[in-house]
Amino acid sequence: MPAPTNPKKRALMPSGRLRKTLRAAGHHLSPVVQVGKEGVTEAVLRQLDEALSTHELVKVKIGTESPEDRFDAADRLGTETQGQVAQILGRTVLVYRRHPEKPRYEAAPTRAIVNEQSSPARARTTKRASPARGAKPARDAKPARGAKPARGAKPARGAKPARGAKPARGAKPTRGAKPTRGAKPTRGAPRTRSR
Repeated sequence: MPAPTNPKKRALMPSGRLRKTLRAAGHHLSPVVQVGKEGVTEAVLRQLDEALSTHELVKVKIGTESPEDRFDAADRLGTETQGQVAQILGRTVLVYRRHPEKPRYEAAPTRAIVNEQSSPARARTTKRASPARGAKPARDAKPARGAKPARGAKPARGAKPARGAKPARGAKPTRGAKPTRGAKPTRGAPRTRSR
């Protein structure tokens, strides 16, 4: 994976799927640690270390009065806490350190895959049961193509009426349609002059 092209962003972890996931997850976070006018101090590093052990992904805000450049501060935050810098966006830095027992963003170490041939009982239980004869389809299932709806069934909400279908009794005319003789114009419909 290519390293960042900008020499100032050398603290960033290599781009890839993990970094993309971390940036997406970090978007909604609010800054937990703030770097103030003293810069990156031991107290800030302790606080960040504690936050990383709790949250695994932490957003750090670097104040404008900080004596260090934001890229230098990000470099120090990453190296001194054994973490990785996932993103530098303005004066906000996203720092990641994998949790030793329960990692949220990286997959845990893979276990041995069980071979299906060695356990035929397991293979039998994974088959999907076929529906019984005469069973009704699920309520949300779409009807077969070309199937007609049941008599008296209401059309789906927002569905267009069938071609050549007459409007239901008491239905409002569509926009631009001429009102029938003697009918009152509907609200917002253009009035027509009678001769």
